[in-house]
Amino acid sequence: MPLISRSEFAHLERRACSVQLWHMFFARPRPILCLHNHLPVNTLRIGRRSYKGPPLRDQSFLLWEVHRFEDHYKRLQSTKCDRETVQMVVDATAALCEGELKGLSSRADKEGCVRHDAHTLSTPAGFKQAYDAYSDAGWQGLAFPEEFGGQGLPLSLALIQAEMTATACWTWNMFVGLSKGCINTVLSHGCEDLKRAWLPRLMSGEFTGTMCLTEPQCGSDLGQVTTRAEPHADGSYRISGTKIFI
Repeated sequence: MPLISRSEFAHLERRACSVQLWHMFFARPRPILCLHNHLPVNTLRIGRRSYKGPPLRDQSFLLWEVHRFEDHYKRLQSTKCDRETVQMVVDATAALCEGELKGLSSRADKEGCVRHDAHTLSTPAGFKQAYDAYSDAGWQGLAFPEEFGGQGLPLSLALIQAEMTATACWTWNMFVGLSKGCINTVLSHGCEDLKRAWLPRLMSGEFTGTMCLTEPQCGSDLGQVTTRAEPHADGSYRISGTKIFI
């Protein structure tokens, strides 16, 4: 049983959003003894995961009665996105959540990922099947330009879908979520050759994206970032520092 002070526990609790710390201290049911004047206090208890599927009735009420999505898309003059289209995306995503995604979080907690060699790692059972179903349905390109293989639907519809899949299994959702960030970066800053080379494969799900946000000395404390990009007069940059993948 690891022994930590009350202040140390509070610090860990604040930083629990860090994947490394979460798995180290919270992902497995481990008793933690907090010390205050050397006296034991409450033991941390971990609750079971209890995802039961998307709340479709509540969601429908919010979409059509509260936020009036149908009127919103009419004002945008979006002929491609009507009530039937929105409902189709919601229903199909609900089927994905209740089928492939439901139960993945608990399974991942028990199995974890497996490193086979320096370049090969496998995800817990069910992760690949869920990703294949998502990609085959064309969901990665839902709100991205048609010219690169997307469906060109409104971002607000993609956000509804993302909320549903993230609630079903946040860990799995990081695969498709980081890829969306990669797609947006290339769309915003990439040259035409770069867009043609990478965007169709990212939007189809053949490729995935990651982010190089933190650094070896930082973890989740990005205030310690030291990487720098210094501009030169010729338009180039001198880059120093080290990034690691998340």
